[in-house]
Amino acid sequence: MSKLGYVSRYSLIVNKIRQKPYSTYEELKSYIEYQLQFMGEGMQIGYSKRTLQRDFREIYKLFGFDIQYDKKEKGYFISDEEMGNASFLRMMEAFDVFNSLGIAQDIAPFVHTENRRPRGTENLYGLLHAIRNRYVVTCLYEKFWESPAVTQRKVEPYLLKEFRNRWYLIAKDSKDERVKSFALDRLSDLDITKKKYKAADLQLIEQRYRYCFGIVSPNSKEPHDIVLSFDPFQGKYIKSLPLHDSQQILIDNEEELRIRLKLFITHDLVMELLSLGDKIKVLKPASLATQLRQIYEAAYEQYGG
Repeated sequence: MSKLGYVSRYSLIVNKIRQKPYSTYEELKSYIEYQLQFMGEGMQIGYSKRTLQRDFREIYKLFGFDIQYDKKEKGYFISDEEMGNASFLRMMEAFDVFNSLGIAQDIAPFVHTENRRPRGTENLYGLLHAIRNRYVVTCLYEKFWESPAVTQRKVEPYLLKEFRNRWYLIAKDSKDERVKSFALDRLSDLDITKKKYKAADLQLIEQRYRYCFGIVSPNSKEPHDIVLSFDPFQGKYIKSLPLHDSQQILIDNEEELRIRLKLFITHDLVMELLSLGDKIKVLKPASLATQLRQIYEAAYEQYGG
């Protein structure tokens, strides 16, 4: 079996247990053998319980999913807490796509992907190594709105964050000791030093971005309660793909979908709301509604309104 085949097998194991908690060894073996037929990956050896246990260890080592056995239910399971984790759900989404694309080599006529590819991902592995080992890194970083545009940075890398197909490094900049986000597509000449930094409180950093839409840092001390109204048609899209995980439905009928969000009002959020055009109305706070109206008025004037 190829290395990709092993990854496919690991994802199938997790998928089966995710779909049917307390799956038995026999159920897992049957499911994996059946699915691998369509991926062109046969089982080259008998799939023993020992092999299954080895796969469980590799899954935990690679992906952090702890598969346990319940003696009472006589089957394998993943805890509800782990399965509800956003990282777990995103990983499984990636696995589903990976397995779908691995079904056949002649998929080009049937699957069209965007030609755009995120830049800067070549530094992901190096940055992960630096984060895990708490090594200070140096790099050149380009800012589009400052002069000089490119500056030398020395930072303490804390975590990686993805937003809209772009990757960002969350790190403390030695220049002013502030935690900032750095777009990987504007980062170059990465050097991982051997200088260590003290472990940061990741909970505080994650909480800092908990109520942010996108990657822009908070611009106030507390997030706002934001209430938005959509027409029923747009509302279907908002329900199927929520704007943020703080989203709560207040009204859902034939006239409107009304939701509440708890978010900082950042540039990323404003741009997202503007993209929805006349399909959205900001009900709260009044300051956000005024900000959007001013932008619309300026755009109208620009076109000779």
